[in-house]
Amino acid sequence: MKLDKYSLGIGDRFGLQGVPQLRAFQMAAGKGLQISPVWNKSNREHSIIGTVPHDTRREADGAVGELGWRGAYLVDADHIGAGTVDPFIDSSDFFTIDVAEFIGIPASPEAVRSFLGAMAPFTGAIRVPGLDEPLGVDETLLRAVAGKYLNAVAEAGRVYRRILSARRGKEFVTEVSLDESDMPQSPGELFFILGAIGAEGIPIRTIAPKFTGSFLKGVDYVGDVGTFAREFEQDLAVVAFAAGSFHLPDDLKLSVHTGSDKFSLYPLMHRAIRRFDAGLHLKTAGTTWLEEVIGLAEAGGEGLRTAKEIYALSFGRFDELCGPYTQVINIDRSKLPPPAEVATWPGEVFAGTLRHDPLHKGFNPDLRQLVHVGYKVAAEMGPRFTGLLRRYAAPVGKNVTDNIYRRHIAPLFLGADDPD
Repeated sequence: MKLDKYSLGIGDRFGLQGVPQLRAFQMAAGKGLQISPVWNKSNREHSIIGTVPHDTRREADGAVGELGWRGAYLVDADHIGAGTVDPFIDSSDFFTIDVAEFIGIPASPEAVRSFLGAMAPFTGAIRVPGLDEPLGVDETLLRAVAGKYLNAVAEAGRVYRRILSARRGKEFVTEVSLDESDMPQSPGELFFILGAIGAEGIPIRTIAPKFTGSFLKGVDYVGDVGTFAREFEQDLAVVAFAAGSFHLPDDLKLSVHTGSDKFSLYPLMHRAIRRFDAGLHLKTAGTTWLEEVIGLAEAGGEGLRTAKEIYALSFGRFDELCGPYTQVINIDRSKLPPPAEVATWPGEVFAGTLRHDPLHKGFNPDLRQLVHVGYKVAAEMGPRFTGLLRRYAAPVGKNVTDNIYRRHIAPLFLGADDPD
């Protein structure tokens, strides 16, 4: 199945922004850059919104048909496992297999012995093109990888084969997600994780490792950008070398999760993928939903009143809404403006406070993160909210397209701060 060298995961909570999202990819194509859009939505998001996987497929197909898109596009069953994959099998053709809960669970002694035997030819010093120092490999490293990751890889294999059997010959793209591990994988660990994946017979096209620092939802990277740049380049080199070493697909590429709004990293990532001539999959974290709220605020009237209502209700349900996302948000409650104050704001103030523009004096990342996890509030409004999205489709869609193209595609894939 075709997946372009560059691909971008685009979540859409309410399934109404497929056309504005796809316009951003058309704009990139107009610059000579082909990027595969990948509509992604998790089981949890479907449950909260009240949708089913086929709704995402319908959205993607509808947008492609309306705009006459001729490039590759996919629908991702985001962060699925054995217990959640079945409803996605018919509608999705990209499967992000999340094995986080199996990391650290010991594999069987027989599996460990088999892995050690298969990887024994790689012991010693491995010179990987692009790495300054060779990988030093001994049994201690191999046992450490086996002890922490081998069971997780085996679980990924079980889920992959379940999908393969149920799809009955229909092609699909497989990703394995390791980004919710407790610590970043070293270059040596990532190399042998890929070795285990190859031995398991999973033809993965993308892998999502964990990087140093915090990848919070809807805000910029928190951490040392120099450390990230070094890890990212090391992983690019290892992925390319492992693909050839373990008979994995030759277009295997890195996937960066919760990659939306990581503005401080995009220039570094752009230079690295150009240097290594590497592909990349970036998965955004539902920021289209935030652009919907921004668009409603700018529209004024009932749109603005509803945006303020969403914030007020989210403020009052802080613990409930933030609880499931404690690992990917960091909100200072003392910096959240009282709803009574927000109620007095004109639309441009609300939009400027929520929109991720670090140069805007009013931008509030704490408010942005709270609204990000507050989509449940909007979902409970039902047709009242979705009806507003349809009524104010023009201002909402303009924000959606601009966010994906100008803030994400241009700096990351084109290397341009000002794409115009």
